[in-house]
Amino acid sequence: MQSEASAGIVLMGATVIALALANGPLSQDWFHLLHVKLGPLSLLHWINDGLMAIFFLLVGLEIKRELLDGQLSTAERRILPGVAALAGMAAPAIIFFFINRNAPENVRGWAIPAATDIAFALGVLALLGRMVPGALRPFLTAVAVLDDLGAVVIIALFYTADIAGNALFAGLGLALLLVLLNRFRVQSLWPYLLIGAALWVAVLMSGVHATIAGVILAFAIPLRITPGEPDAMQSPLYRLEHAIAPWVGFGIVPLFGLANAGIDLRGLDPSILLAPLTFGIVMGLFLGKQLGIFLACSAVIKAKLASRPSHASWMQLYGVAVLCGIGFTMSLFIGGLAFGEGSARDDQVKLGVLAGSLLSAMFGALILALAFRYKKSRTA
Repeated sequence: MQSEASAGIVLMGATVIALALANGPLSQDWFHLLHVKLGPLSLLHWINDGLMAIFFLLVGLEIKRELLDGQLSTAERRILPGVAALAGMAAPAIIFFFINRNAPENVRGWAIPAATDIAFALGVLALLGRMVPGALRPFLTAVAVLDDLGAVVIIALFYTADIAGNALFAGLGLALLLVLLNRFRVQSLWPYLLIGAALWVAVLMSGVHATIAGVILAFAIPLRITPGEPDAMQSPLYRLEHAIAPWVGFGIVPLFGLANAGIDLRGLDPSILLAPLTFGIVMGLFLGKQLGIFLACSAVIKAKLASRPSHASWMQLYGVAVLCGIGFTMSLFIGGLAFGEGSARDDQVKLGVLAGSLLSAMFGALILALAFRYKKSRTA
């Protein structure tokens, strides 16, 4: 229950169930249930705008911890995954844009193939077990964490609706209160969580996507009890992260996959895979991610700005770069923001994300398995 990799395996199961529901005799009832109103929002929107704010809270906590007290806490540690994450976001976006250059109505989806799904990717690594050198797991985690940070910035800057000034100013005031709590080193979590809940409402009403409230709240929660001392394990950030991680990994993210990954494949023309939107997402995830990350890593390592992860061959590093093309959760999320759930392009987005992620998972796992057998044969 403490393993992110196990959460990835649960997410895979939720995806299979979503596809079964969407293509079974209860498909109409299932899609109708997702759009049933529960107060001001539908069930689907409560999942995507409400529960996913908790997912983004966890993402923000992980980013802050890694930057201040983890794999990314020094400049030397940030170079390789930082360059890899940047190139791994830019290359898929460029490939997507090139494929959709003659379809301007699709260009809004340029960020869909730019993010890596950490739970899914770590789940594949878990299935491979000892075939993967231990140093590649923190490398993949660091790339995905920086990837998530980039995705949060993209969502805030490029996928914001019309701004409601009063609600936005209220949100800024609440964010300032969170900063003050941090500055006065308030250790109780309840003031942060109560103000964070009000911040979620304000951000939702402002037109900025409500999940950004989770990230703002995360960055305000203290990592240390005493400045400069290594006592972070008892800090509010660690306590909150450990409290919500199992709920997010085994509940919220699989529920998001269950609600968003379903696509009715019956009657779909196979040519939809070659439609610019679908094909751009597939190639962005499968081709763009591996090229961007592996070429960037190769350049940085050969320039001696960083070293290759210990005990990892070039082939194994390439295999992990391919696995980073598993975009699933964040890609589906950005696709919903770009075109809207239930839109004419929704099925193409889902199909592209599923196909690109599946190709990346299968091809990456194959490369890592072959690389392990090759190293084993050479040392025998």
